[in-house]
Amino acid sequence: MRKNLWIVVLVVLAGYGGFLVGEQKLKLEIRNWKLDVVTRETPKSTAADFGLFWTVWDKLNEQYVDKSKLVPQKMVEGAISGMVAAVGDPYTVFLPTAQNKEAKDELDGVFEGVGIQLGFKDSKLAVVAPLEGTPAKRAGVKAGDLIVRIKDKSTEGMTLPEAVSMIRGPKGTSVELTLVRKGEDKPIEVSLTRDTILVKSVTVEFKDGVAILKLNRFGDRTQEEWNEAVAKIRDEKIVLDLRNNPGGYLDGAVYMAGEFLAPGKTVVVQQYGDGTKENRRVDRNGRLLKAKLVVLVNEGSASAAEILAGALQDYKRAKIVGVKTFGKGSVQQPEDFPGGAGLHVTIAKWLRPSGEWIDKIGVKPEVEVKPDDKDESHDLQLEKAVEML
Repeated sequence: MRKNLWIVVLVVLAGYGGFLVGEQKLKLEIRNWKLDVVTRETPKSTAADFGLFWTVWDKLNEQYVDKSKLVPQKMVEGAISGMVAAVGDPYTVFLPTAQNKEAKDELDGVFEGVGIQLGFKDSKLAVVAPLEGTPAKRAGVKAGDLIVRIKDKSTEGMTLPEAVSMIRGPKGTSVELTLVRKGEDKPIEVSLTRDTILVKSVTVEFKDGVAILKLNRFGDRTQEEWNEAVAKIRDEKIVLDLRNNPGGYLDGAVYMAGEFLAPGKTVVVQQYGDGTKENRRVDRNGRLLKAKLVVLVNEGSASAAEILAGALQDYKRAKIVGVKTFGKGSVQQPEDFPGGAGLHVTIAKWLRPSGEWIDKIGVKPEVEVKPDDKDESHDLQLEKAVEML
């Protein structure tokens, strides 16, 4: 009986609603529609006034001529991107779904693009490192080049995800970059044809009793590839080549440092905004603790690569050869959200075991060797490292 009673109530309500519509007492207005949002409450934890935001939101939806352009999710993501950008940290960024996927693909080591790792130098978009065997490397793009235009658009004020999205693209298509290079009077224009970029994290080769261990990045597959390469090394002296390594996962740097440093040694100190510090220490027994070691770096060595090089230098475990590194001394925490979007937040500064913060300073080698740009048939930096061993 109770079930039947509810059915009767619903039928009556539906009939009455139809009557009101017929009498035009209940109007379904679609001409001046508005976008609905979940809530308009100002968070209690902030003193900011959100009134202007909602005023602009309403005015835009009431007055903008082309309603098809008012896509709620896109508008919200744009607002979030602007909010995050207002912090003024180029490494703290909101990543919509497509850009978040691109970031993950890069760390996985397989993507379509031109092979440039991007960063910022004095708030200007810069090449951290061109990846080996990629269109960018073959075209002569160099670490430290400033990218002032992508296609016909200036990069001034452009976020890192925006730049990545413009440079990435399907294999076979092209992108034009305008570069400013130190020592060159005029901008350099290059046209790069995109390709499938396969980045192997670790390689090892042997020359005259020296193992040349090349570490290209700290990504998803780096630890596995590292272990395979180290297993091939016996009693050889080692050159650890970190040139043009743009970094990646912090945990990777701590793991690789543990190959050369004794358990318990501090690899890096994370200093948070409230002043608290966390020591990241070696927690394993490495296989190369007694191997003689020289480390190669250049201006394309950044982030996690600088952590590793700085720790080995501070403990006098290795001599550093090359030129000063990029100088990125902050740690980003990635967060993923339902639907695929993400957020990279700078959560801490990282300090060397000595306590030095190398942001914008870099790791300085004991033995400075500049490459011979006019004769690339000779790797002067590698030759010096082998000679020292």
